[in-house]
Amino acid sequence: MAHGSRYKLAFKRRREGKTDYRARLNLIGLDKSRLVVRITNQHTIAQIINVKVNGDETVVSAHSNELKNMGWLGSGKNTSAAYLTGFLLGKKALKAGITAAVLDIGIKSSTKGARIFAALKGAVDAGLKVPHGDVILPQEDRIRGEHVAAYAESLSDDEVEKKFSQYIKNGLSPKDLPDHFDSIKQKIEEGV
Repeated sequence: MAHGSRYKLAFKRRREGKTDYRARLNLIGLDKSRLVVRITNQHTIAQIINVKVNGDETVVSAHSNELKNMGWLGSGKNTSAAYLTGFLLGKKALKAGITAAVLDIGIKSSTKGARIFAALKGAVDAGLKVPHGDVILPQEDRIRGEHVAAYAESLSDDEVEKKFSQYIKNGLSPKDLPDHFDSIKQKIEEGV
């Protein structure tokens, strides 16, 4: 393989915008765990990762599918699910003896109130120490889904069935989302 083609392969992730190698190199010497949050089209994934020279080590992880096993009927990627996934991760991390981490949002731009910061708030509320400014965190009523419940209240029954068909298919009325959120948070609190 020619030298030029090896170079192209080595930095493919940089070209694709997936990895900032300079920032990554700085993390290696940091000697702190990272709280990594990724939100896909269907799920929220939160992990505590230690950076090593020879590769990363995932110490603790939580996935929104675990919420479904606890009875969560909502989406796996909404703000409520992101918070609960972060809360679950925080509880698992404390149980594993990890008390602090730094947030790693990857190449995502930081937007106030974003789902990534809902996961951060969940981890912090669970007791994990993560440096942050409170101004970036979503509001409590938004995390609990009160805005969804209020919107559903303002619709007719036919409109609710159209706009919230997935919730209804799963057996959850969007008007009950805040109470459902509270019950799952309580299960995490008691179960981890």
